[in-house]
Amino acid sequence: MNRMEIFRIRTDDRRGEQLIVLKEREGNGRLLPIIIGPYEAEAIRMKVRGVKTARPLTHDLLQDTIKQLGATLERIVIDNLDKGTFFAKLVLRMDNDHEVRVDARPSDAIALALRSGAPIFVEEKVLSLTAAL
Repeated sequence: MNRMEIFRIRTDDRRGEQLIVLKEREGNGRLLPIIIGPYEAEAIRMKVRGVKTARPLTHDLLQDTIKQLGATLERIVIDNLDKGTFFAKLVLRMDNDHEVRVDARPSDAIALALRSGAPIFVEEKVLSLTAAL
C-alpha cells in the first residue's frame, strides 16, 4: 500500500466536476485524481481550511459515532478501481483490538480521515491501473 496526502482539490471548469488529487508521500510522488461529488468536495475543503460549523455535518457525525462506539479510524484504503469507479474501505479498530472494514466511497472516506487524523492509503494495483489510463 502507498500512503497518500491531499495534493489539490479543484473544479474542472470544462466538465463542471469536482476533483480531488492525492499525491504519493514517498516514492515517485504519483498522483491519483478522483472525481467526487460537490458536497463531499465542500466537506473536504471546509476541513482543510479549518472552517468550524455550529452543528456537526455528516462526516463529523460519523466521526463522533465511531468514537462513541469505542472505535478509532485506523486508516482508509482506496482498494479498487472498476469500470471507472473507485472503491474504499474504512479500517476501524475496535476497543477489543478487533479490526472492522467498512465499504465507503473514497470521497467520504477521505473527508472522515481528515477529521480523525487517519492516514490515507491506496493499493498499488489502483495506482497502476490509473497510470495506464
